[in-house]
Amino acid sequence: MSTPFEPIDLAGLRLRNRLVMPAMGRARAFGPGNTATESMATYYAQRATAGLIITEGSQPSVVGQGFPHTPGLHSAEQIAAWRRVTDAVHAEGGTVFAQISHVGRVGDPGLLPEGLVQVAPSAVAAPGRLFTVDGMKDFTTPRELTSQEVRETIADFAQAARNAVEAGFDGVELHAAYGYLIHQFLAPSSNLRTDEWGGSTEGRIRFAVEVVAAVSAVIGARRTGIRISPGIRYNGIEEPDLEATYVQLIRRLNGTGPAYLHLVEDSRELTGILRKEFSGTLILNPATDGFTSEEELALIEDGTADMLSFGALFLANPDLPARLRAGGPYNTPDGTTYYGGTDKGYIDYPKLNG
Repeated sequence: MSTPFEPIDLAGLRLRNRLVMPAMGRARAFGPGNTATESMATYYAQRATAGLIITEGSQPSVVGQGFPHTPGLHSAEQIAAWRRVTDAVHAEGGTVFAQISHVGRVGDPGLLPEGLVQVAPSAVAAPGRLFTVDGMKDFTTPRELTSQEVRETIADFAQAARNAVEAGFDGVELHAAYGYLIHQFLAPSSNLRTDEWGGSTEGRIRFAVEVVAAVSAVIGARRTGIRISPGIRYNGIEEPDLEATYVQLIRRLNGTGPAYLHLVEDSRELTGILRKEFSGTLILNPATDGFTSEEELALIEDGTADMLSFGALFLANPDLPARLRAGGPYNTPDGTTYYGGTDKGYIDYPKLNG
């Protein structure tokens, strides 16, 4: 039986424990050109006793940005700024991956340079409204990517992964969840294409598979993870063929061999199915009625998952692994949110697991 506080080998990386700090958007990249700041270095270094830190999502290109003050991984200035963060985490003995996140249709076009608009698999706007510096606004209709632009976007992810390694990150996590670009390709509600990038389950999973393959080719599969949220209906995502889509996706990913699958849980039954299918390490962000807490540690002990990610509790308790081992006490997350949502731990996004 595995325990949450024992080390684990993550595709050759020895992690000090099985507790993960997941990507949580903070919107604090106040440096020039959306660069990381010294306060971000302090923030992540304070939490370096996690087995694995996954940083807030960083856009792989200018057009991949959707919200104010989110960091990037596509310029020399951003690489240099992130190096201060990774150095600070490593100085405390931590392991840190960068999450690479392209928002696709979800974002404020007012943040983009003149002439650019949000892009997506299809010209379908997300329902609802989003937070902008000028208040809440309706989502806009994105421009559909051409097949050549899809290829170029895959290359952007690969280059961002190279940049992350140059910046000192131990690896990257590809954000294929919460209705962002990779998830938009997976879902039939946002992907209406009939070419090789849509039209069937195989077509809809192709973008995700090829992004993982491209990133693995440049930095190694052992440095590559992917986060998915099957069944999470955020940002207008509808997935009627849920099990078939994700079983097929994971079977294809097994051929590439990413280091881990980070699953935001909607259904414990589906978790069990995907656990059996995936050949690597499973990080679980479990479905709960509140914040992920010490009660969920049993999911490692009973083999449901290899590692657990804790959202809001890591924000309020930088030394969370020690507190979990001791059974508390815990600082209570204050519910601070950005982008107009309240949630169970992922501070920027409503109705997601903590």
